[in-house]
Amino acid sequence: MARATPMLRRLRDCEQASAAVETALILPVLLLLLLGGMEFARLAWERSALQFAVQEAARCAAVQPTVCGTAAQTQAFAASRVTGFSIPSADFSVTTPACGTQIAVSVPYSFILFAIFPSAPTLTARVCRS
Repeated sequence: MARATPMLRRLRDCEQASAAVETALILPVLLLLLLGGMEFARLAWERSALQFAVQEAARCAAVQPTVCGTAAQTQAFAASRVTGFSIPSADFSVTTPACGTQIAVSVPYSFILFAIFPSAPTLTARVCRS
């Protein structure tokens, strides 16, 4: 038993061991915060890109009838305005309610780190312009 005491004392006084333990405790939390922040930033960016595409398509339908005269042309224009990822033009809906031309899109979002976030939101964007 006399031999265990000096060894325990050496481990207790060793600063390298305490730094390794602190790193092992803090690193998972820091990685979760970093990767979670990146995921939510990507989510916000994709939602912003959808909103921009829908606004541009509604403006095109209102201002340039030669480019966006039909629903199919407006859908293709909206799909071409999405930057960074691709959405089929059929996902965009074009209607003409009382407010003017309404463009809407609804896309399921998929997290890259799906194990951390089991359920994903649906990103929607809608604009009505006359």
